[in-house]
Amino acid sequence: MDEIVKAAIAKWPNVPHCYGWLALDARGQWRMRDERCQALKLPGDIIRHPALIDFINRNYQCDDQGCWYFQNGPQRVYVELEATPFIAHTTPTGLRLHTGQVMQSIIGAYFDESGHLVFASENTLAQVDDRDVAECLNWIRIDGHECIDDDLLLWLEQTTLSVKAHIFVSNVEVIVQKENVGSLMKKRGYTPHPSNTNAHKDI
Repeated sequence: MDEIVKAAIAKWPNVPHCYGWLALDARGQWRMRDERCQALKLPGDIIRHPALIDFINRNYQCDDQGCWYFQNGPQRVYVELEATPFIAHTTPTGLRLHTGQVMQSIIGAYFDESGHLVFASENTLAQVDDRDVAECLNWIRIDGHECIDDDLLLWLEQTTLSVKAHIFVSNVEVIVQKENVGSLMKKRGYTPHPSNTNAHKDI
């Protein structure tokens, strides 16, 4: 967290929290949601200003109830999550999070029935940008063989898990498991849609 933000919290400790105005979409784009977007359940306008994006990324955190927020000066701006708290993009050497950090120490990989691919580390849960999933298929081996689309579909359809899938990413090999995003979020205790009724109390 930026020092200037810490100072603002100390100076104005009782600013009410904000809900619904900021979202993170499944491609790692921050979106501003005005009252019209909220009322119509629209995704909102993509934030494109580099300095503002960097500021949000540096001050993006999770509270004790598993709700993610951007600390905007003295105010917590809670984030609507379309997918997971982080979105991953492929690089020549592995994965980079939407916040700019390299995703390290990967311990899990998960595919769901809709083709969403999620990676997990101890402190990070990141769905892969759908535009990058095809690249990730190059990292998968099913029963030791390179993965093609038909192989993956057959693996997703099997019920016994007799055929094993592994993925090689960032010099680590992990078993690919089947689990949907909602289940993974719930296991981590994350809330995708924070509100002032999610047991949050303004400071």
